[in-house]
Amino acid sequence: MSRNTVLTVLTTVVALILTSTFAFAADATPVGGVSYVKVIFAVGAMIGAGLSMGLGAIGAGAGIGNAANGACQAVGRNPGVQGKIMMVMLVGMAMAESCAIYALVVALILIYANPFAAMLLG
Repeated sequence: MSRNTVLTVLTTVVALILTSTFAFAADATPVGGVSYVKVIFAVGAMIGAGLSMGLGAIGAGAGIGNAANGACQAVGRNPGVQGKIMMVMLVGMAMAESCAIYALVVALILIYANPFAAMLLG
């Protein structure tokens, strides 16, 4: 790239950054608008739901990976009992997956049916 091209791109980026505050400025909030307590509560619920789902998925993934690893090693050592090992592995994977389902339920409750909303927000 030539020097003129770089200078043009930099000038355009600086102009966009400086003028975007005017273009995207919000109107003043009306009297009786959204209170900050509601916004902070909603953001906290969303962060809690995200952490719940993220940690639940990590736990389920680790459990399923551990079950598959053990089953693969067992079948490698004794291929004659593959059917029994497969059945036990699938039950173990279903139990590990239930952690992710519980995390999903907690996340949905936090977002849509939060029991603390009535207590805190009135």
